[in-house]
Amino acid sequence: MKAAIALCTALALAPAFAEDLVAREGNDSVRLADAPCQNQVIMKLVEPSTHGEYKAASATVQGQNFVACWREMGSVAHLVYEDGDQGIIPMVELKKEISA
Repeated sequence: MKAAIALCTALALAPAFAEDLVAREGNDSVRLADAPCQNQVIMKLVEPSTHGEYKAASATVQGQNFVACWREMGSVAHLVYEDGDQGIIPMVELKKEISA
C-alpha cells in the first residue's frame, strides 16, 4: 500500500510534459500546442462558434516570431495569425515533439 501511495505522490510531483506538433522547413518552424487559444486579437478574427476548436500556436519565419491559433480541419491544420494572415499545413507534415 505504501508503494502505491509513493508512486501516486511521485507521479503528482513529476513535471508536466506537453506534446506539441511541429513542422520545420530549414530554419522556419510552426509549433502547434494542445492548449486552448487565449489570444483575444485572433479570437476576434474567427467565427465565434469555432472559438472552442482553436488552440495556441507559434511560428518562426526568417528569424521573426509570430503568434497564431490553429484548429484541425480534416487533413490540414488551419492557422490564423494576429495580423489576420492565414495558412494551412498538411497534418502529415507535423511531427510530435515533446517539451517540458
